[in-house]
Formats: sequence, structure tokens, C-alpha cells
Amino acid sequence: MPVEKLREFLDNHHIKYITIDHSPAYTAREVAASTLVPRREFAKSVIVKMDDKIAMAIVPASRHVDLKKLTESSGAKRVSLATEDEFQQMFPGCEVGAMPPFGNLYGMDTFVDTMLKEDDDVTFNAGTHTQVVRLAFDDYEKLVNPKVASFSKKE
Repeated sequence: MPVEKLREFLDNHHIKYITIDHSPAYTAREVAASTLVPRREFAKSVIVKMDDKIAMAIVPASRHVDLKKLTESSGAKRVSLATEDEFQQMFPGCEVGAMPPFGNLYGMDTFVDTMLKEDDDVTFNAGTHTQVVRLAFDDYEKLVNPKVASFSKKE
């Protein structure tokens, strides 16, 4: 989803947010550092396969997805990381690795780690490697209606 479409979606739902432009950065750690956002507040989108269905697992930039915990909390029989070839076409207009954590807009389930709820705000890639969006976590949760569970582990 191009940045403009994400903004339009947020505006149509009367969500207050800010966008932050930054120099090109490709990992969640780099983006968090570039935008001066604590890594625990920066949400990275990890694309997974759950029983052969593509889904999003959203964790803080300071953590990794624990596939075993995600399998248990999702009720799936099998969870694995998806390859770029498996999901690239599902995110038209987005740069690979910069997908915003809105699985609902892409027809996929979204799972959010409980650690992201610990802060009032959440920041995430806006579809490019040079722009992020920051908004209240409560607003994000209302828009996406993710399944919230504890499934991350320390790096």
C-alpha cells in the first residue's frame, strides 16, 4: 500500500497520526534508530505462513518472532517464515520489508505481540524505506483488530 493510501485510510477513520521522513534504512533496528523511536515502540511486520496461509506477525524491533509460541497462541498446526516470493505480490506498491502492519487491508490475519501494547504509541514502516507513521496503539488496535498474544523472544 503506497504511503498515500495508508494516509487516506487513517484520515477516513479520523485517526490522529504523524509521519516521519528519514534517510533510507532497511532493518527495523536501523529505522528505529534513524527516527529516534525506542525499538520497543517500533513495530516490525514479519510475514509468516500458518498452515499454508499467509499472515502478519507484528513484534517490537527489539524482539524476534518465536515461531513455537506463535504456533501455540494462533492455534495453527504449523507456522514458518514466509519467503519473499510467497508474499511479495500481496503488497502492491510497498517496498519489500517495509509493509505496514495492517494485515486486514491485505486480506490476512494479523497477530500482534503483547509487548507492543505496553506503550501508548506505535511506530511502523509506511510502505517505504524512508517514511514511518506513528499513532496511538489503541487506534491501531481498533483499525486492525489483531489477535494479541505473547509470541516474541529476545534477539
